[in-house]
Amino acid sequence: MQKVSFELTSEYIELNQLLKVVGLCDSGGAGKILVANGQVKVDGKQELRKTCKIRAGQQVSIGDVRISVVAGGGADGA
Repeated sequence: MQKVSFELTSEYIELNQLLKVVGLCDSGGAGKILVANGQVKVDGKQELRKTCKIRAGQQVSIGDVRISVVAGGGADGA
């Protein structure tokens, strides 16, 4: 299984955009298709909401790829 870590710099990222940003698809639209086809799991459960909000601490998996979403350092208020 391939493991990818994504550093979240805002409160959340939409699921289809996460798939695009980490390189699992070419566009947000392609990400929506993957989700609609039932190929994506969030925290081990099938997710069919294309733009569901993914927050730090969640795990997204598609096929043999697991994405760990971690909090970024950009929200320290400095």
